[in-house]
Amino acid sequence: MLGHGKLNFDPGSSVFDVSWHQAKDNSVAKTRVSLGVLGVAAFMVVADARVIDPLLHIIADEFKTGVGRAAVIVSAYTIPYGLFQLVYGPLGDRIGKLKVMTIAMAAFAVGTAVCALVSDIALLTLLRFLTGMVAAAIIPLSLAYIGDNFPYEERQAAIGKYLSALVLGQILGGSLGGIFGEYVGWRGIFVVFGILSLGIAFGMWRAIRQVPDRHSSQSPVGLATFRPYYQLITQPAARTIFVAVFIEGFSVFGGYAYVGAFLRDRYSLSYVAIGFMLSGFGVGGLIYSRSVKWLINKFGERGLIGIGGWFMCAGYLLIAVFQNWMVFIPLSMILGLGFYMMHSTLQTRATELAPEARGTAVALFAFNLFIGQGLGAAVFGRIVDSSGYIPCFVVAGVAIALLSVWLMNCQ
Repeated sequence: MLGHGKLNFDPGSSVFDVSWHQAKDNSVAKTRVSLGVLGVAAFMVVADARVIDPLLHIIADEFKTGVGRAAVIVSAYTIPYGLFQLVYGPLGDRIGKLKVMTIAMAAFAVGTAVCALVSDIALLTLLRFLTGMVAAAIIPLSLAYIGDNFPYEERQAAIGKYLSALVLGQILGGSLGGIFGEYVGWRGIFVVFGILSLGIAFGMWRAIRQVPDRHSSQSPVGLATFRPYYQLITQPAARTIFVAVFIEGFSVFGGYAYVGAFLRDRYSLSYVAIGFMLSGFGVGGLIYSRSVKWLINKFGERGLIGIGGWFMCAGYLLIAVFQNWMVFIPLSMILGLGFYMMHSTLQTRATELAPEARGTAVALFAFNLFIGQGLGAAVFGRIVDSSGYIPCFVVAGVAIALLSVWLMNCQ
């Protein structure tokens, strides 16, 4: 699994009846949208997803429901986010990744702003579903675009820089959620995010008018759109990556959805403090993004998966064991660093599974990540409601350790 390789599709089939040699002749575009433009869009999508973490308790209180039940708004966002990857990947390959991302960003802005107007948790759940549905286009198509425009030997470093925007979204998403929850109200953050997202959509529209957007009008449509997914999952290397990222999303983010509520219930901390503490996960990711070249040279891809997995396992188990909230600050950073060490490696591999249809391959990768995350939040919510937070974190840590051992033994 960890070796470098590509999956080959039948160029004579109706699935990929495209002259890809022309794309190979221009594998590194002379002009391309900057990582900064892609990054600000990713920043907003990630911040919007993570802003719920410190707010989950306060939203549950307002709508008079339990924390585990209120977590339906987490699953309502992440499950459609995963499902609609399957649509946006082939769509981006067909009409252009940048065009699809821009339209999706505009719809995301509207959906996010309207979340501020809800009167009950059912309506909030519906809006989060719709918002997750359009947000699904941004990050996987950005990664596919990076794969189109950066050769493989430069790609993990480019993805590492791109991840800086994602982790800043995690850092500020949690922090802003805590600040608004404490002083302004949770609804206000959705208004702010909606306005900012609309500005980003306009900026993306202006940027893509200046650069080519690689696509193929011969890409499959209708039911044939899903044939490439079947071809991908029949390949052992691809199946390993997709199963791994599903387990990763299920365990890491399924458990992490309840850390903020745990800190509130166990230590009675303010929402501002919880928001900043949850941001430690993003700080760990930022450390990774700044040291990615050194880490790759030092440990290699296999080493990053092993070390990252054990970092995450240790982080969760120590959160469960220690009874001092101050210990959580470095532990959350260790969790974030470990996650990005493992996840970035899997993500880079996914960009090379099908170079002739990267949007499709990365979409299936993201589908598994976010379906895992949505189902994980639901399953761990049942554990929290029935047995408490500690069993939730222990199960998450052990699952990640087993995943790391499995991947280390895959060839």
